[in-house]
Amino acid sequence: METLLQTASKTVLRDGDVLIKQFDESYPKTDVLNEALNHARVEDTGLCIPKVLGVSCNEGKWSIAMDYIEGKTLQQLMDEDPSKEDEHLALFLEVQLEINSKKVPMLSRLRDKMQSRISASGYPQAVRYDLHMRVDGLPKHNKLCHGDLAPSNIIITPAGERYIIDWSHATQGNASADTARAYINFIIDGKQALAEKYLKMYCEKTGTDVRYIQSFLPIVAAAYPKKHHEKEAAFLAQWVNVVDWQ
Repeated sequence: METLLQTASKTVLRDGDVLIKQFDESYPKTDVLNEALNHARVEDTGLCIPKVLGVSCNEGKWSIAMDYIEGKTLQQLMDEDPSKEDEHLALFLEVQLEINSKKVPMLSRLRDKMQSRISASGYPQAVRYDLHMRVDGLPKHNKLCHGDLAPSNIIITPAGERYIIDWSHATQGNASADTARAYINFIIDGKQALAEKYLKMYCEKTGTDVRYIQSFLPIVAAAYPKKHHEKEAAFLAQWVNVVDWQ
């Protein structure tokens, strides 16, 4: 078996045409099973994603097996040829709009996930109250939301097929949260100019007022998975405490 990636909580392995995500013993079983179930439910939409092949447990470590997809991530292609930035960004946006055009009624609701994460955050009570009210006031949609949109989660095969991976955060709700998350992802990666270009392109393509997306930033920043990086936490807190965008 070939090790493709190793982090503190999981190891990604390749065994021929099979990719195996193996989680460490401390990783919650419910999270592993939920990720596999999310993935299987999204498969039913017809989106181009790897097929889940099975879930297993060996020596206390849970694993998800799925199709191995040969190719390069969109992030790799962007890094290899910066001159095609606009072309790659347009492709990213096209994939996003395809995702958000689908509906998966059995997925968890985005607003419930956001409310739960806000409640569990370490922000002051007054800030959490304001964020809860913001979530309650969001237009109620039921579009498929990826939850962690980034070029690194799109694989382009040699034949040009576009596979979307990592559905652990998938929910149903307002797709503008996906846009706000992608925008934040770009900035956290140190790509402010690319983030602004992406946001402008999205708003022009969909006819969305930029202020509407900006209104999601405090909520998405507060619900952003914490990776225990001080710099990242301070950066997200700047958005969480914004009252209104101009």
